[in-house]
Amino acid sequence: MMSEMLTPPDILHVRDLHIRFHLGREKRTSLLRRGAMRTLHAVRGINLDIRQGETFSIVGESGCGKSTIARALAGLYTPTAGSIHFAWQDAAQPGAATQQGAQMIFQDPYASLNPRWRVGRSLAEPLVLSKKVGNTRQAREYCGQLLEQVGLSAGDLDRYPHEFSGGQRQRISIARALATQPGFLICDEPTSALDVSVQAQVLNLMRNLQKAHGLTTLFISHNMAVIAHVSDRIGVMYLGRIVEQGTVEEIFSRPSHPYTRLLIAAIPQFDQPGNEREPIVGEAPSPMNPPAGCAFAARCPHSQTVCCSTEPPLHRFSHSHQIECHFPERVRAAI
Repeated sequence: MMSEMLTPPDILHVRDLHIRFHLGREKRTSLLRRGAMRTLHAVRGINLDIRQGETFSIVGESGCGKSTIARALAGLYTPTAGSIHFAWQDAAQPGAATQQGAQMIFQDPYASLNPRWRVGRSLAEPLVLSKKVGNTRQAREYCGQLLEQVGLSAGDLDRYPHEFSGGQRQRISIARALATQPGFLICDEPTSALDVSVQAQVLNLMRNLQKAHGLTTLFISHNMAVIAHVSDRIGVMYLGRIVEQGTVEEIFSRPSHPYTRLLIAAIPQFDQPGNEREPIVGEAPSPMNPPAGCAFAARCPHSQTVCCSTEPPLHRFSHSHQIECHFPERVRAAI
């Protein structure tokens, strides 16, 4: 009973989310026959709940739909079907976050800042648009404090983005995202363009800021080591579907989906350099024409006939650990 009372409320509910992009028609096959309409199925029926104050991470290979989900949550893409609901959209919901809104930190620190604007203007713009400040002096003072929080100085407000390194630019992007005091922070591979040593600095900074500001975070990455470092819960994504989700301990100690197991097996083990890593063979299906059954069936070592024709059911091993697979016990037994 006490554990239920202490469980933080959900800040985000995503239900049956589909996002499709229409890419126009194929080339004509003849003068009398028009080309077929091409559709890219980026996200295919995602269900997701994120609790207040936690870091939920989505991991998967390039093209699986991670960034599409991030942009949909930030309001940059409109869902084709399904719903996205934040707690603050319902003022009557008990435990809803007092901070409101979602902000996003983008992958490329060299492209996310306007090169023609000084840093101070880039930081002040969201404050002006949201009417968080009364005048220019207040905005400048507050932006200087933001830069100091991310390890820079107030004097950097008058400098241009090209005068900073990649790690410093990403710190500026983090400061800009925090400017409006959001309740939900979306991080789309924020360290993938940085050197390894700088990655660690930025990740530690983000964790400290999350604790200081009480942020709820969605973290997107393809790096399992980074995911293990920053996450509370993890969703493993493949071809537009979250095929497994659970806590960090559940995912890394008892992976129950073949794709998750192969991702973890691919992590270099420096204490066991002689161990051979099992590769993920084959190519992922095209999101232009996703398969009728399990999307991972063609690459799965446990695949059976039913996997190629029928969508896998949802299995729950605990309240937080669930997977989409026809033969989860077979996979768990193989670990």
